[in-house]
Amino acid sequence: MSIDQGRHSLGVDFGTSNTVAVARWPDGRARPILVDGSPLLPSAVYAEPGGLILVGRDAVHSARRDPARFEPNPKRRIDDGLVLLGERELPVVDLIAGVLVRVAEEWHRAVGPVRPHVTLTCPATWGATRRGLLAEAASRAGLEGARLVAEPVAAATYFAEVLGRDVPIGSVVVVHDFGAGTFDASVVARTAEGFEVLAVDGRDDIGGLDVDAALVEHLGVLCAERDAEAWKRLTEPATLEDRRAQRQLWDDVRIAKERLSRTQSADVMVPLLDLELHVTREELEKLARPVLDQTVRVTHDLLRWADLPEGRLAGVFLVGGASRIPLVATLLHRELGEAPVAIEQPELVVAEGSILAGAALLASEPAAPGPTSEMRLVSRPDAGPGPVPVAATDPPTAPAASQDDIETVRTPRRELTGALPPAVDPWPDATQHWQRDPEATVAVSPAATVLPVSPPARPVSPAQGVSSRKGATVRWEQPPVRRRSGRALRAVQVFLSIVLLVTAPVVALLVTYSISAEVPFDASMTYLIEDLRRLMG
Repeated sequence: MSIDQGRHSLGVDFGTSNTVAVARWPDGRARPILVDGSPLLPSAVYAEPGGLILVGRDAVHSARRDPARFEPNPKRRIDDGLVLLGERELPVVDLIAGVLVRVAEEWHRAVGPVRPHVTLTCPATWGATRRGLLAEAASRAGLEGARLVAEPVAAATYFAEVLGRDVPIGSVVVVHDFGAGTFDASVVARTAEGFEVLAVDGRDDIGGLDVDAALVEHLGVLCAERDAEAWKRLTEPATLEDRRAQRQLWDDVRIAKERLSRTQSADVMVPLLDLELHVTREELEKLARPVLDQTVRVTHDLLRWADLPEGRLAGVFLVGGASRIPLVATLLHRELGEAPVAIEQPELVVAEGSILAGAALLASEPAAPGPTSEMRLVSRPDAGPGPVPVAATDPPTAPAASQDDIETVRTPRRELTGALPPAVDPWPDATQHWQRDPEATVAVSPAATVLPVSPPARPVSPAQGVSSRKGATVRWEQPPVRRRSGRALRAVQVFLSIVLLVTAPVVALLVTYSISAEVPFDASMTYLIEDLRRLMG
């Protein structure tokens, strides 16, 4: 029987390629939940002919027998409804639930019969349909009452609370999340209630696996020269033995990539050819550079779009396993002028940060200098920066995928919370007087006292109509400018200006003439007029 201890917490980061879970005890201890001895659980699933669903490394190993029954990335299929594995179509919610069931089993194995407070993370751009489906999957896995936290918010909370970085109210943290299968860049603002996603952009088609593929292709050029037939068996496996060899090659390449993040060289054993190849960090960086340049470009463009005032950037935080590559930090530092913060295990950041997001301490320092209207800060109606509870008992009606994408970009927060929050002074210590939208740039009904805001769009760009980001929610009242009145006074000013403009050149001319002609100054006017008449006559 489960024992509700109240303060035991479980944070789960359901990723595209891997799932990570972190347990936190009432005394504040936190450690990752190990699955098969590793904190990374592959998010893959495999449907056996008998109906059993395998997840994690069991699914990866079984995929060698029948790849048609294997789905490596259920998160990418969240809008599909049904996924064909073998001869059966399975609901995608069941595939996600299968992964979360394994997490729940390992939790009870590591902690005991304790029912935790569960937080799940999801991309900041997910709409209500996707979030509801993730919550339903958690409920089916026995993790009832799971709360949802946006991944960038969890990372920013970890940056401030676990690493102890100074993030004053009004400043922002740039989260550079480079995972195995996807990349996301986010600008997260610190508000009076906690953290809020200001802008987000990314790529769903690049990640650490693309670096692995580039390294495999590089090895293929060397191996094809020695035995082209054997290399074809590795790239186009047709038998169980070939698929096993292909998996071994990719695993060795991934391990070599991780070693090259710590050392200058590594060796890769190529199966079927019985060949050991030597790879250097310089070669890896040359192969990874095209992929990394894309991530840096997205982050730079996003930060430029945010148009932050001077001194607002509190830090750049590297998240995701692929961010271990040293070249990532080097390129970002060179492009942004800010040294990124990297930790030893970046895969655990989002999971642990999601737990702390519900009880993160607010900064005690005064707000950063300058008005915060440039950042379009918004507030939440709930207490603090905690995760948003999601009811998981009733499955939501799943509209088409395109409709969910539309909701993700345009749906107002009113549909998620029931009401919009009132405007909050983001800089209470300022000496200036703060007014809510003094120029009436946002139309509101007489009965309404709230500001319309929308969740951040992805990808974010100036072309998507975010014209209200400059001063729509917060404005600063400037002191009135005193103007002089009276036509007589104005006429005197004009007359004196004309006199000054005329007399100054004339006096200068007479002084110059007196000195050059060696005549007295009082007689210089008479001599000057006579000379002019003589020249003109």
